[in-house]
Amino acid sequence: MLQKVKFAPGFNKQVTATGGEGQWVNGDNVRFRYGTPEKIGGWAQLGSVEMTGRNTAIHHFVNTSGIKYAALGGSSILYVYSGGIFYDVHPIKSTTSLTSAFTTTNGSSTVTITFASAHNIGKDDIILCDNFSSITNSNFSSTTFDDVKFMVKSIPTDTTLTIDVGSNESGSGATTSGGIRVRHYYPVGPAVEVATTGWGLGSWGGVQQGQFTSTLSSELSASATSLTMASSSSFASSGTVQIGTELITYTGNSGGTLSGLTRGATGTTAAIHSSGATVTDASSYFAWNSAASGDIVTAPGLWSLDNFGNKLIATINGGESFEWDSNPTGANNTRATIISGAPTASAFSLVSTPDRHLVFFGTETTVGTSSTQDPMFIRFSSQEDISTYTPSATNTAGTQRLADGSKIVGAIRGRDAIYVWTDTALFIMRFVGPPFTFSFQQVGTNCGLIGQNAAVEVDGTAYWMSENGFFRYTGKLESLPCLVEDHVFDDINTIPKQHINAGLNNLFGEVMWFYPNSGSGTVNRMVAYNYLDSSPERPVWTVGTLARTSWQDSAVFGKPHATEYDTSSNGTSGSSTFVQGNTDGVSYYYEHETGLDQIREGATTAITASIESGSFDIGQQGLAGDGEFMMKIRRVLPDFLAQTGDSRITLNLRDFPNDTQASSTLGPFTISSATQKVDTRARAREISLKVENTSTSQFWKLGTFRIDYQPDGRR
Repeated sequence: MLQKVKFAPGFNKQVTATGGEGQWVNGDNVRFRYGTPEKIGGWAQLGSVEMTGRNTAIHHFVNTSGIKYAALGGSSILYVYSGGIFYDVHPIKSTTSLTSAFTTTNGSSTVTITFASAHNIGKDDIILCDNFSSITNSNFSSTTFDDVKFMVKSIPTDTTLTIDVGSNESGSGATTSGGIRVRHYYPVGPAVEVATTGWGLGSWGGVQQGQFTSTLSSELSASATSLTMASSSSFASSGTVQIGTELITYTGNSGGTLSGLTRGATGTTAAIHSSGATVTDASSYFAWNSAASGDIVTAPGLWSLDNFGNKLIATINGGESFEWDSNPTGANNTRATIISGAPTASAFSLVSTPDRHLVFFGTETTVGTSSTQDPMFIRFSSQEDISTYTPSATNTAGTQRLADGSKIVGAIRGRDAIYVWTDTALFIMRFVGPPFTFSFQQVGTNCGLIGQNAAVEVDGTAYWMSENGFFRYTGKLESLPCLVEDHVFDDINTIPKQHINAGLNNLFGEVMWFYPNSGSGTVNRMVAYNYLDSSPERPVWTVGTLARTSWQDSAVFGKPHATEYDTSSNGTSGSSTFVQGNTDGVSYYYEHETGLDQIREGATTAITASIESGSFDIGQQGLAGDGEFMMKIRRVLPDFLAQTGDSRITLNLRDFPNDTQASSTLGPFTISSATQKVDTRARAREISLKVENTSTSQFWKLGTFRIDYQPDGRR
């Protein structure tokens, strides 16, 4: 007999395969529309090059001249994208002109640049070199340095730094020759969060200054009592060094070799370190307690981006805030600059509309004094004036300190208010006008935000991820019913929780969260909620492997835009975005919902999509017994509402719930738009259906499949 096979929309991963009869239980790169699953749309790279570092924020806006801009904040550089081109608008922290600047060594690609005084530049910071004059006794030339960005390799002393120029010195070697200008980019932060230690967890009160560095000349075993590095001249005759998380004391220093090593000092763990690993002077490191692992992490490089009319507003998490005017002629060739009068240390910022105040969160209680930064403090500018922050009778500037929580984590604009989350609570910030300017109301507890970018708002409803579930606010706080909750929260890595970001795709009614699973240090998973197809009886959720570090909806450019982080690439040499010596990876910028495939660096790659049902049996199909009888499946009649290219179906078989799943003898079966039926050899008590595609230029949207089966005995 022929029987229709019907399944409820969305995934249910809170049940076993047998318990999920009549439901979809797994899949990747699929969505539901009108209750029916289909493959997601494709994406294509925007611009021809990669951005340096991990991009963490996208903001789209249109200036008064009608020019569309995408601001892109990365862990290394702030870009604006317009007309297919990335423009580096990153602010400059310092500019230094040098003479007798270079030291090189035959056979090495490392160049030492010497300053007349302390440069205050850190390892992994970005510098831009220009105004090159000359270099002697070297094969390097102006093209090596002029208009080239470098990632700082090491800081041997407070007046020197090293860079890697990508090719070896073939000359005899320069010694303090040549002149150059060094422009230091404002540091943003590391691309990836790293677990550290603290009081009760590890070395409390650890202090490290100077930070002279060198590199290991060969691998260091966990039991070695001496080590050799490229240069030890800046290191004391005895002291302490740090490699990775291990502290090592030494009693001798001669000819690049440190001897008399005591491994795993101050409670750290002795480990194997590879050749080329960074050796950092830690002689001034002092700590109390014993080192142990914990969940305290270094803050990653994060931006918050918004626009105040034509001006892009950009704030570094924990640092300064900048403005970039998009309107003047030649704006793309100018850089962002410090906002005059603004706080100098804030967690993030946004523009309150339509009242037009610039609001800083987790900011200074005394403007301009970074040591007064309070993670629960809010400060807002006077209306229409982003340079005035001291309240007076003649302006609308003001402050507010929130009470519930230990820090403000994130905030977004809503339809008529600003939603503000601490790590424990939700507040509503609403413009009320003078004399108070804004009112603040706590509307939720035990519902804090997991990361700065983990919330979105659509049609008057805020959706967010907390550390203990998904929530929404519609005028009242609601826990969002979720049929994939255990799948997500049992396998989420909360150490890099600032990587977690939310995205809205209003073309399909989807709210998505991108997060790292337990085996990853950066985003590699996605969970999505369809607010259009969901009902109280059946919330529609999907999961997948789509990995995006930032997302922006389609309001300005007509299609959603997103970024993907690749740790394995250092960028395209010679491009406008290339940073020589980059070790932070790169980000790709995509337009989504375009085509059927991934297009990156000119190459087309298939987007493999799949969906798998729970197990069904004869009892479910209308015969008594609920799996008492075996089934013999003779034919499958495929039905697609839409299909481009081929797809595949597989019947997965089990006799008992705990049996290892097997595929039907003739599967997987290739299905074209002309396929009328598929003859099968399938016999089992329980059968599940899997639909997938594996090649380029393929798309499918399911209809209602039918199977031809008969009872085949109890054994």
